Amino acid sequence: MTPTPAIRACGLRKRYGELTVVDGIDLDIPRGICFGLLGPNGAGKTTTLRMLLGMTPPTEGALSILGLDMPACERAIRARVGVVPQADTLDPDFSVAQNLRVYAGYFGLPRAVTEPRIEQLLAFANLVERRDSRVENLSGGMKRRLTLARALINDPELVILDEPTTGLDPQARHVLWSRLEDLKARGVTLLLTTHYMEEAERLCDELVVMDHGRILDRGSPRALVERHVEPEVIELRHQRDPAPAGLDGLADCRIEWHGTSLYIYTHDSAACMARLSALPALPALNLLHRPAGLEDVFLRLTGRDMRAGQ
Repeated sequence: MTPTPAIRACGLRKRYGELTVVDGIDLDIPRGICFGLLGPNGAGKTTTLRMLLGMTPPTEGALSILGLDMPACERAIRARVGVVPQADTLDPDFSVAQNLRVYAGYFGLPRAVTEPRIEQLLAFANLVERRDSRVENLSGGMKRRLTLARALINDPELVILDEPTTGLDPQARHVLWSRLEDLKARGVTLLLTTHYMEEAERLCDELVVMDHGRILDRGSPRALVERHVEPEVIELRHQRDPAPAGLDGLADCRIEWHGTSLYIYTHDSAACMARLSALPALPALNLLHRPAGLEDVFLRLTGRDMRAGQ
């Protein structure tokens, strides 16, 4: 038999008066993978997460989490789900270990279960030596690792992460990524929202790109790149003219102009580079040749313009 999906949403819709924030989305997320929700601010990601967590009732549609109907089985679902919110909600008056202990109490876990699990989570989060430190004395990376550890205190089958590495430096971000990869290797399902395309490419097995409350496309990061953009990109930075003379009529390329940068998407970078090398006064530092990535897909599907409120 096919395992019950970790999350199944059918025709999920949320309206506030005349405003439709989530517009009839369908999701079927298998267990044991990392699944991403990508989209610009206002795309409907946070509202979708709130409906998944039972914090916001849907206007229409059916929703089940781990085979249980939401909101009918909300209490049972919460006992099997961990949440890493976008903003830290740790108690600054407690130590690292006390934060975990108090949170375990919300799930009614007995002390015989809680204490060994705290030791395991402190080791998992690399916080053993900071167990008695107050939260206010932790670095940003330590706080995020503690928040992740706290989300695991009930040994969840599904962990929902809302922009878990926002504001972290590269070292702290890579440490947190390794912890999330460890969880996935154990069979824990991860649902991730992020604005870091590198993060989504590294962690997500599958993802959807949302905008205006709708799902624009779904697939693995590589499949989305292959479906929506050419395989290579040449960036010309600090350009004064949208199309430098000499690129006119260049076959097998697509050109986008944004701000002071020109993006040449192509299947034949050699021909483009040869043509560009013949252009006068083109500083090498202003040229970048790279493979296309998820960020290019994101921008093509949702646009490059800044939205109100961003």
